[in-house]
Amino acid sequence: MIKKVEHVALIVTDMDHSISYYSSMFGFTLRTRRQNQTREMAFLKHDQQPGFEVELIRDLVQQDGYSDRGIVNHLAFTVEDIEVAIQFYREKGIIFHSETYDTASDGTKTIFFYGPNRELLQLVERSLS
Repeated sequence: MIKKVEHVALIVTDMDHSISYYSSMFGFTLRTRRQNQTREMAFLKHDQQPGFEVELIRDLVQQDGYSDRGIVNHLAFTVEDIEVAIQFYREKGIIFHSETYDTASDGTKTIFFYGPNRELLQLVERSLS
């Protein structure tokens, strides 16, 4: 039985840049970083999401399709006010895929953008209804 979401793993090409990006843009902090002969990994935590982490993986040696085995379509972040968040992140240099957010039938507002490794990221403002 599932208790919670543990982590999401993202394949990255530049570990230092990716750690810096997720820290400066979204407030994640580095919990641990390690490597073996073939792979470097970093686990990022966030004070507002105890028990959930973002795992960053960088191949040091080309693997036989490890990064192709699983696909994560996007990583979404909840925001309180999407218009304020869009303005904040635009000022930090994020280019969104659209000029404004989309609104779902239940009132949830969303907008997509790319992270530093072209990973698809999303901001979500949940509807109060």
